[in-house]
Amino acid sequence: MTTRSAIPGTGFSLPRLLRQLAVALGLWVLPLGLLALISTDFSFWRTLTLFFTQAALVTFGSAYAVLPYVAQVSVENLHWLTQGQMLDGLALGETTPGPLIMVLAFVGFMGGYTHFGGSLAAGSLGLLTTTYYTFLPCFVFILVGAPLIERTQHNLPLKAVLSIITAAVVGVILNLAVYLGQAVLFPSGLLRLGALHWPSLLWILLSLVALYRMKVNMILWIGVSALAGLLYYLGTSINI
Repeated sequence: MTTRSAIPGTGFSLPRLLRQLAVALGLWVLPLGLLALISTDFSFWRTLTLFFTQAALVTFGSAYAVLPYVAQVSVENLHWLTQGQMLDGLALGETTPGPLIMVLAFVGFMGGYTHFGGSLAAGSLGLLTTTYYTFLPCFVFILVGAPLIERTQHNLPLKAVLSIITAAVVGVILNLAVYLGQAVLFPSGLLRLGALHWPSLLWILLSLVALYRMKVNMILWIGVSALAGLLYYLGTSINI
């Protein structure tokens, strides 16, 4: 029978917890204060900071659980980018190992770029600010929560709560599929048969067959889909 030895200083400590929270609060406030000093439109940066901090705090269940919230607020409420541009950001994220931060950084860039009239400098600052405020709460969760993780292993009430969260996450991911699927199949926003984009529908059906019936490697199929999209774009742009 093996025994685990506790590493000194790794257990829960209230003074250390308070120090970590104080440092995290300082790290959160400091960049916001600098933006207040150098920016002519601080309200935008305050909105961006609060938005992505909230997004980082609700990232239960992977990127696909928080992206519906980000898409809805950034597209429909804040009007930083269009639904089609949000799809472009998601496609960009799927080409990398870290889809969430890639998509959020893209949204932050588009927010600054759009709000400040096509300024690449504002877009770049929006990207950096988004990345910072997305990662900061995640690191706080890790540093503050690590000493408590072991106590949750055999906590049955907590496991019951997490199982409910898991069920909710599945529903949220389904909502993302519906939201993005609607943007792909009905790019004009009109939910009617005449507005249906038939090439996208055919490719979705072909992808389902390839991935689930023929068991084609997903990474390979993403590359095939990108090539097919490029050929389709070139074909329609020269009116073939």
